Amino acid sequence: MSQTSSSQSSEVKFEIGHVLFIDIVGYSKLNIREQSEQLETLKQIVRGTEQFKQAEAEGKLLRLPTGDGGALVFRTTPEAPLLCAIEIARGLKSHSDLKVRMGIHSGPVNQISDLNEQANIAGAGINMAQRVMDCGDARHILLSRHVAEDLEAYPRWRPHLHSLGDVEIKHGDTISVVNFYQDDVGNPAIPQKLGATRTGAVPIAAPPSPAFNFGKWLIGGAIGAVVIVLAIFATRNLKTSGQGSAPIPNASDKSIAVLPFANLSRDPDNAYFVDGIQDEILTRLSKVAALKVISRTSTQKYKSEPENLRQVGKELGVANLLEGSVQKVANAVHVNVQLIRVATDEHVWAESYNRKLDDIFGVEGEVATAIADQLKTQLSGSEQKALTDKPTQNAAAYDVYLHAAAIDDASTVKRTEQVVPLYAEAVRLDPQFALAWARLSVARSQLVFNGVDPQTNRGDKVKEEADHAIALQPELGEAWLAQGVYRYRILRDFQGALKSYEEALRRLPNSAFVLQQMGHLERRLGQLDTALKHYQAAAQLDPRNIGNLMTAGDTFLSVRRFDEAQTLYDRVLEISPGNEAALGSKANAFQAQGRLKESAEVLAKAPADSTDQGINIGRALQLFDERRFDDAIAQTQHMPEALRNDPRTITALGWFQKFAGKEADAHATFARAIAAYQLSANGDAVVDARQLPIYLGWAYAGLGEKEKALEQAHRAVADYATDALSKPLAEQYLAIIQAESGDIDSAIAALPHLLEVPNGETIGDLRVSPTWDPLRKDPRFQKLCQEPNK
Repeated sequence: MSQTSSSQSSEVKFEIGHVLFIDIVGYSKLNIREQSEQLETLKQIVRGTEQFKQAEAEGKLLRLPTGDGGALVFRTTPEAPLLCAIEIARGLKSHSDLKVRMGIHSGPVNQISDLNEQANIAGAGINMAQRVMDCGDARHILLSRHVAEDLEAYPRWRPHLHSLGDVEIKHGDTISVVNFYQDDVGNPAIPQKLGATRTGAVPIAAPPSPAFNFGKWLIGGAIGAVVIVLAIFATRNLKTSGQGSAPIPNASDKSIAVLPFANLSRDPDNAYFVDGIQDEILTRLSKVAALKVISRTSTQKYKSEPENLRQVGKELGVANLLEGSVQKVANAVHVNVQLIRVATDEHVWAESYNRKLDDIFGVEGEVATAIADQLKTQLSGSEQKALTDKPTQNAAAYDVYLHAAAIDDASTVKRTEQVVPLYAEAVRLDPQFALAWARLSVARSQLVFNGVDPQTNRGDKVKEEADHAIALQPELGEAWLAQGVYRYRILRDFQGALKSYEEALRRLPNSAFVLQQMGHLERRLGQLDTALKHYQAAAQLDPRNIGNLMTAGDTFLSVRRFDEAQTLYDRVLEISPGNEAALGSKANAFQAQGRLKESAEVLAKAPADSTDQGINIGRALQLFDERRFDDAIAQTQHMPEALRNDPRTITALGWFQKFAGKEADAHATFARAIAAYQLSANGDAVVDARQLPIYLGWAYAGLGEKEKALEQAHRAVADYATDALSKPLAEQYLAIIQAESGDIDSAIAALPHLLEVPNGETIGDLRVSPTWDPLRKDPRFQKLCQEPNK
């Protein structure tokens, strides 16, 4: 009880303090007289500064003496400790024997109830200031990154702030340190103790143009007397390595990438809001035809404050970068952005925006318009409208929409499953929200395309959502995109879809996604050269998009350009080491050439418990081609549940069992497969991208129902008559079924065509696949197998 009473009488108070920590370098090596003299001299210099005298007079200064220096805690502004440090540094110029270093940080300070009890001051703010100071040498004024970001709100300090990057301190920890350098202060540019690798000081930000009026956002701290300026701008340690300010090769002056924004909100759950704001700014910029705007897929790997801007610019192929931060506190939103010229690290423009949550809608348009102006881009009337239009006036709907936009990734079905209900909630909250209707339609169409939850995700819903979008905003590029994916993925109207995509591209000239979709269509229309051009154009806008690179690689594989396909798969593995989808495709390419040893080596690089579809199928086919049928059965039975229960996988399992001589098991499996196809009343399988009608015929063949199998195989060829990507597969399985049924002549007659047509058969597969065993003794087949692999 007495301990509690004592605690209550010495109440601990908390506030944010702006701390200047001061230390005499080499103090312990001095004799007692020298120590006393230097401490007294330092004390006089410190007490003589205007900042010290003013803060002390106002009762806004706390002091913590140490043996060789001390800490000053200012309860005013972030500038106070720096102004004091500058005055001290100038005073030290006339005392060359007195070597002092200083560190500054703003952070929590704890104190006993009596503010005059100077010795009883502690807290993380003081500890961090000391750690920052310890990174420097004599005459250095070092700042924590937090303080440097606060000082960025004051234009006069920006030219003097130089990032030293992350510096290792005790116990292997690191802190990010910024050096304050000013000629008349006389402090060195780089602390020697940080190592010879520090080739030069790098400014955090260049001063803005004289006409620029930099905004500040002030919020109250824990105690009313403490006011913190919150502003975030990137700090970096640019590795020049002699490159100077040479331009990025082939990078247009009007090229830009929007890097991930920093989340300054205390609540990490607000990260989606930050990502959504970044995505919306990028999306609006992408509607300007004169600009080259890198897609978000390629920028997301970079942190919001990259150290080597030139390397980032080179990897993305741009001359400009946009960095920024967002802070969301209750109903208030603060957005900071800055435009950086990569070659010179010049900050050519910056701005701050303060909004209430229900008035945040216009910020993205303001930012995009300002950037277009900075890049000297003439906007058409429609482009200006596209940049500035507010998608909704409903704050709740917009918040949900930003949540969806932040995680929307069209290359990942799992992500798409997450965003559909979010977009649906956005349009429920605001039925006039055309952009959300469009994105909902596109997302749902992907789920229909992949057969995910067909009871919920139906083609009629995709149409309804796409029609809502186009009716509400006929000039919205995303609405035309929704019309295109509906025609492509649901109706399989490839020509109609292509026309819609062309309209979308006219309004979304920087959309790598639209270009990719056009490439997908052109592959199905047999226009492979045009498809590859569109994939290449998409790669210019989205150079790190793995999905685009994989599809382009698969396109090369479909025309048997194996080396070019492997080059793209290897590029994916450079971007994403160990990427299982790329490993699966590399193995597939080797299998197509009959190079089973190489394909086995590639498959072995993936984890044994991989859930990737390509790896699992590749391993099963590898074992099948190696005629290890029991192992192929085991591999198939241990696939992830969704893949294991796919009717196509069940059909393949039946054939593995049949080749293993397990006829009873095979018969039961084929019967289970046909049930899984969920045939219509007429006995038809759904004609979709999964190519179910093709594999249905193979299942009938496994059951020994020859006539039914051939009828279904011919029907599948007709079903995919206008699909250059699927028709050759249908013709291939027709030939396999013919061979299995004993019609050797028809099967062999089909092979020369299948060996030439894109996405057809390969010589390597003929040589190794057991499916062609019924033809293996025929001299005509043997002759085909002897031809060069192509």
